[in-house]
Amino acid sequence: MATAAAGIRARIRPQKVDHPWPEPGEKTSWTDDEENEDEDPNLPFGGKVYLARKKKPDTLLVRILEALAVIGVILFIYYSYYHFDNLHFHVTHFYAHIGQSHAMHLVGQRYLYGKGVNRDMDKAMEWFRYAADRGHPHASHNLAVGHLQGYRTDVKDKGEAKELLKFAASKGVPEAEDALNRMCPYGDC
Repeated sequence: MATAAAGIRARIRPQKVDHPWPEPGEKTSWTDDEENEDEDPNLPFGGKVYLARKKKPDTLLVRILEALAVIGVILFIYYSYYHFDNLHFHVTHFYAHIGQSHAMHLVGQRYLYGKGVNRDMDKAMEWFRYAADRGHPHASHNLAVGHLQGYRTDVKDKGEAKELLKFAASKGVPEAEDALNRMCPYGDC
């Protein structure tokens, strides 16, 4: 009978439930002996959680620099939208100065047609020469045609112009093939 009474008492006693919040009077920190209500023993490192400090407000200088950056971006968007040709010329001119042959050809085209810059045939032919010297076939064609049409270039004679056209035609420029056929209708070039 004693064992039956012990079994009944065991069933009647409330069993300890394992839940995340501490029981009243339960120790919540394994590292400190003093009681701290902000600690949670289920967190790593003994339940101590150090929160970040409050952020200090930005200084006046930082706010002014942020405003200037926003204004600068707005002005750049305005400039690039309303003055696209000028912006494109300057970006292409930069790439031409660092040695890109296609950019050199585009700068020559810009000077030739006056897009984004004042029209200047001498500068156009000069940029075509730079690009042709670096192996750009369209620039070779434009330089040869410019010489044949009487623009001031540094092409020495008609023979050099033919060589430039032959180079451009060999690289697949159809206008150069057409110009060669007009210069040498019987294939004597």
